[in-house]
Amino acid sequence: MAAEPVILDCDPGVDDAVALLLALAVPEAIELLAVTTVAGNVPLALTARNARIVRTLAGREDVPVFAGAERPLVRAPTFEAEHGPSAFHGETGLGTLPLTAPKGDLADGFAPDAIVKLAMARPAGTVTLVAVGPLTNVALALAAEPLLAEHLKRIVIMGGARSAGGNITASAEFNIYADPEAAQAVFTSGAPIVAHGLDVTHAVRATPERIARIAAIPTARAQAAAELLRFSHGVALSIGNPSAPLHDPCPIAWLLAPDLFTTRPARVAVECESELTRGHTAVEFRVDPATAPVAWVTGADADAVFALLEDRLARA
Repeated sequence: MAAEPVILDCDPGVDDAVALLLALAVPEAIELLAVTTVAGNVPLALTARNARIVRTLAGREDVPVFAGAERPLVRAPTFEAEHGPSAFHGETGLGTLPLTAPKGDLADGFAPDAIVKLAMARPAGTVTLVAVGPLTNVALALAAEPLLAEHLKRIVIMGGARSAGGNITASAEFNIYADPEAAQAVFTSGAPIVAHGLDVTHAVRATPERIARIAAIPTARAQAAAELLRFSHGVALSIGNPSAPLHDPCPIAWLLAPDLFTTRPARVAVECESELTRGHTAVEFRVDPATAPVAWVTGADADAVFALLEDRLARA
């Protein structure tokens, strides 16, 4: 089977970096057309740099990295690393990962334009857009090319929450909270969407035992992933959680092994007006499965997801 063409939009970010390491490790399954970066966990200058650092760690300088939106569509930026003393992603955005100078410059061009150009150059229904940060770049791309939503195979998102509640406010997950207007535009675009919210990522935890198994793998990718996950585990402990959720790698794992996840057809609306519930995702399961625009991921086989991660990161 041919590799699936994928554009990965991200805001590295510790868990974004693990997702990127996984995506870069499987060229036989994922043809990574580009990595596009957006402001989110840290400012754009850092997300663009961090994506290139991870690309260098993985030895995949063939994949272009484009910088995108440095602020939300209509709001002031909200950087997750600034929220509270835990500093969810650390000062650099990559936790305690030792930083080396990235090889290769940023690709020329604005990330939303690159998304449009790369996706529209391929046959309709073949390119998957994976978005694991605020959805600003995706919304801008959809606005720039009205045919993009129906041309994409699907958009696979990490964002939102239903039963799990929020992680930045009582009801909002960070990626949606950071740019709710962009999220609302994406969820109502008509593109087929697979959404991995906190309901599933909170069930896939980087426990010390799972991190230790990754740390025992003698590849550069696995060692980097283990260091990133150790940092996340420390942050989780500092805020009273027993272990860190594996947020952004879940969409990549779903692409590689969708049978490890369960979904329900849904319709999703995003709260943009109320500051009290800003970024809340109203997930409605009372829909016609044949016409539901969203597949909402409700669960995963956590052990199998980590086994997949270990297997792929073991590749030199």
